[in-house]
Amino acid sequence: MSGETVPGLRREAIGLREVLFQSITAMAPAAAVAASIPSGAAFAGGSLPLSVLIALVACLFTASCVAELARELPSAGSVATYAAQGLHPAVGFLVGWGYVFVEALVPPLLLLQLGFTTAGTLHQEWSSYPDDLWWPWSLAGAAIIAVAGYFGVRASARFGTVLGVFEVLVFLVFAVWLIAEAGGGNTLSVFGTSHTADGYEGISGVFAGSVYTVLAFAGFEAAAPLAEETKDPRRTMHRAVLGAALAIGLVYVVTTYAMSAYFGPDRFTGFGASGAASWEGVARASFGLFWVLVFLAVVNSTIANANACSNVSTRTAFALARIRVFPGLFASLHPRHRSPVAGVVVQGAVALAAMLGLGFAYDPVTAFLLLATVIVTVVIGVYIVVNLACVGYFLRRRRELFRPVRHLLFPVLGIAAFVPALLTAAGLPVFDFVSELTAPVSYAGPVVGVWMLAGVAVLIVLLRRHPGRIAETARVHLDETPTAEPRQSGAVQS
Repeated sequence: MSGETVPGLRREAIGLREVLFQSITAMAPAAAVAASIPSGAAFAGGSLPLSVLIALVACLFTASCVAELARELPSAGSVATYAAQGLHPAVGFLVGWGYVFVEALVPPLLLLQLGFTTAGTLHQEWSSYPDDLWWPWSLAGAAIIAVAGYFGVRASARFGTVLGVFEVLVFLVFAVWLIAEAGGGNTLSVFGTSHTADGYEGISGVFAGSVYTVLAFAGFEAAAPLAEETKDPRRTMHRAVLGAALAIGLVYVVTTYAMSAYFGPDRFTGFGASGAASWEGVARASFGLFWVLVFLAVVNSTIANANACSNVSTRTAFALARIRVFPGLFASLHPRHRSPVAGVVVQGAVALAAMLGLGFAYDPVTAFLLLATVIVTVVIGVYIVVNLACVGYFLRRRRELFRPVRHLLFPVLGIAAFVPALLTAAGLPVFDFVSELTAPVSYAGPVVGVWMLAGVAVLIVLLRRHPGRIAETARVHLDETPTAEPRQSGAVQS
C-alpha cells in the first residue's frame, strides 16, 4: 500500500444475535421451505425429509470449513480473504470478483419474487387487481433495503433479526400444527426410501431430492463479511456460521416432515411451490386465514434475504476497494453511520436496473429463474473453492492447528456434496434427474463466463502494474491496531 489508510467499518457494532440472523435471513428459510425444497419432491416424493437430512449433513461439512476460516481470518473480505490465504491471492481476487457480482444480484432476484408473489396473491383474492402489476411492490422493497443499508450495519442487522424471527416462527408453528393434525399419519417411514417417486426408486430418488435441497442452504456463510463490525469476531463468526446452517437445517427437516406426514407421503410427489398442493394451498384449504401468515412470511423472507445479501455485497466490495483492486468509490463510508454508503447506492442502482430491465424484458418469473441460475452457479463454485482453501490454509499456514477430520476430510466431503449441486444448477445433464436449461435461463452460463473472463483480464492488468494490490487480498485488517504502520506492498497476513 502507499501509506494511505482507509477508515474502517464501525467496530463492535453488533453481536452474535445479529450476525446469526444475518446468515439465517440470507438462507431465506420461509422462501426455501415454501418454494425451493418442494422441487425435490418430484424425485424423493414422501421421502423428501430424508433428502433434507442428508443435505443438512452435507452442508455442515462446508459450513464447518467456512466457520474454521472465519475464526482464523475475520475480515470483511470473507471468502476472498480465505481463498487468498489458503490458495493464492490471485484466486482470492477472482473469488471476490465473482462473489460481489452474484451477491449484488440477490437483491433484484428477491425483489422480483416479492413483486410477482404479492401481485399473484392479490389477484387471487381480488380478480380486479392485475396479476402482472408486480413492479410497485418490488420498488417498495428496494426502498426499504436501501434505507436499512444507509443507516449502517446495526440498523440493517437488527432489522434482519426481526424479519428472520417472524418467518421462522410462522413456519415452525404451522409445522407443529400440521404434525398434530396428521395424527395417525405421522410416520418415521419418510426417513426411509419407501416413498420415492416412480422412476427414482430407492436411494437414487433420495439423492436426487437432496441435490435440489442443497440449494436451499446457500447463504449460511453470509455472517462472515460482517466480521469487522462484530464483537469478539473470531468466536462469534464461528458460532454464527455453524449455528445458522444447523438451526435452519433442522427447521427444514421439521417443516418438510410435517407437510409430508400431513399431505400424505405417497401423494407427496405432486407437491410443489404453488397451487393446491403447496404450503399456501394447504393453508388456504384447511387452516383458514393462517394462509395469510404463510404468505407474509414468504414476502418477509424476500425482504430479509435481500437485506442480508446487500450487506454481503457492499462489505465485500468495500474490502476489495480499500486495497484498490476495486474502484475506490466502494471504500467510501458515511461519516456518522460508518456504512459503505457509495456501495449501498451502487447496489440499489444495480438492483433496480436488473429487476426492472429483466422483469420487463421477459417477465418477473423468467427473470427470477435467470438470476437464480447465475447466482447459485457462482455461489456453489465459491463453496468448492473455500473447501479447498480450508485444506490449504491449515496445511500451509497453520500446520500446528491442522486436524485431519476438520481440515481435510470435511472439505473433501463438502466438495463431494456440492459438485452434483453445481452440475444441477448449471443444467449439465450428467445425472438423469438434471434437466437441460432452456433460453433465456440457459444464458446464465455465458453471463457467468463473460464476467469471470473480465475478472481474469483485470487480474492480469493488476498483476503487471500493481502486483502488491493483489497480494493485499490476503490481508486481515482486523488484526491491525489503529496506530500500526502501514504494511509494505505485497505483505501478507498469515
